[in-house]
Amino acid sequence: MITVNNLTMSFGGQLLFKDAELKFTDGNCYGIIGANGAGKSTFLRILCGELEPTKGEVVIPKETRMSVLSQDHFAFDQYTVLDTVIMGNKRLYEIMCEKDALYAKEDFSDEDGERAAVLEGEFAELNGWEAESEASKLIQGLGLSEDLLYAQMSSLSGNEKVKVLLAQALFGSPQIILLDEPTNHLDIYAIRWLEDFLSEYYGTVLVVSHDRHFLNNVCTHIVDFDYGKVKMYVGNYEFWYESSQLMQRLIKQQNKKTEDKIKELQEFISRFSANKSKSKQATSRRKLLDKLSVEEMPASSRKYPFIGFSPDRELGKEILRLDGITKSAEDGSSLLKNVTFTLSRTDKVAIIGESEQAITMLFKILAEEVEPDSGSMKWGISTSRSYFPKDNSSFFNDCDLSIVDWMRQYTTGEDTDTFLRGFLGKMLFSGDDIYKKVNVLSGGEKVRCMFSRMMLFGSNVLLLDQPTNHLDLESITAVNNALCDFKGVVIFTTHDHEILQTAANRIIEITSDGCIDRMGTYEEYLDWKKSREEA
Repeated sequence: MITVNNLTMSFGGQLLFKDAELKFTDGNCYGIIGANGAGKSTFLRILCGELEPTKGEVVIPKETRMSVLSQDHFAFDQYTVLDTVIMGNKRLYEIMCEKDALYAKEDFSDEDGERAAVLEGEFAELNGWEAESEASKLIQGLGLSEDLLYAQMSSLSGNEKVKVLLAQALFGSPQIILLDEPTNHLDIYAIRWLEDFLSEYYGTVLVVSHDRHFLNNVCTHIVDFDYGKVKMYVGNYEFWYESSQLMQRLIKQQNKKTEDKIKELQEFISRFSANKSKSKQATSRRKLLDKLSVEEMPASSRKYPFIGFSPDRELGKEILRLDGITKSAEDGSSLLKNVTFTLSRTDKVAIIGESEQAITMLFKILAEEVEPDSGSMKWGISTSRSYFPKDNSSFFNDCDLSIVDWMRQYTTGEDTDTFLRGFLGKMLFSGDDIYKKVNVLSGGEKVRCMFSRMMLFGSNVLLLDQPTNHLDLESITAVNNALCDFKGVVIFTTHDHEILQTAANRIIEITSDGCIDRMGTYEEYLDWKKSREEA
């Protein structure tokens, strides 16, 4: 259990949150949400003792073991994978090191023997004999080979290190787990495994994440950073989002009778209470929802950018034909091999696969930035394309223009400053923000600029390579809605499960020897693939 009393935090002269009063209990998973810069990660750092709050206290019972997902991917390079995972239980690792040092002594004394006996007892109590087996299960669950256990961390790729550090945070059954963006760089199978692990976890979990599907599957509560305050709500992210939007509508309709508001909210709560979750806490969650009052429903001050694409012309019958596309990397390794598919005018295609490098190369070929080594590609004459690259640095790094002048590059002479100001305002660049230099913008601001640029083109085909990177939940939701509403063809790749599920009607998986092409939703594709593997 964690008790937060009167917690206030100012950082760099800016008040992040004030007078937070919260209690986190066993058996629950708390999703921490809020706009970028609202203080979510700072809050976790306070809870684990890394930062001192401006005011207030955090009370955690003595002897409670807390585990935190490390953000430093190089901190354990001198250790093996096995040692790194076991370090998740600091005391167990200390005992193992001391034991090894004692048994390695040439002049092993009676006193050493007594000390070793004490250590062996504590080692057994901490389930030390099962440590290697548990570490192996964790890394295999996250999609790594057991053969990596004795490899040096320095030899692992970035994505492999992320999984090992996550295994470290989950190791040894800690009473409290703090996870900051745990699904970053995880493939869908690792995320599914993590969802199952956390859904059955008996302790207290606090997780910061921009993955809405993940928050919906694991969270029993949502902790919202908004208005400079921190409030806790019962339910998963979908429940929080829908109720927040509902409250906003009701607040704007003050002429409605209170009884009507209460009735609508009670019907809403009842509908969500009846929903069944995969989490084992589903029953207790429904009981908590049943007890909610109207006053406890959230109302958010967050602003959602307007993202919408309107094609200037209709598509013809011929959209795109790829025939035997092959491409190698600079080092000679194969990225794409015999990729063949044809698109129709109603397709919204999600590109997936284990190699993000291969997928990005495919997008560069589709955008005609790179020529394939072999094979052919033909776009239909009615198509006009807009491309969102995974790496947008070339658009901003060497550019000294303001946001408004940067946007002016992509407009016609008829577009006035008034038009640009209004357009950028919808993308949350208001007031003097439009005069900021684009080379100093944050990652999320640059992405909003790239979407603004794409919206001006009026294209009927969108090519999107990881468009949700650097975005907060509000902007991701806006992107999701825009892709669902778009009347043209979309080819995209993303880590966001919700966008994959709701925006795509066709899945193409890039494999080592070509591609797998299936009509249907993302989850239908995963079920189909699982059934093939089990057959």
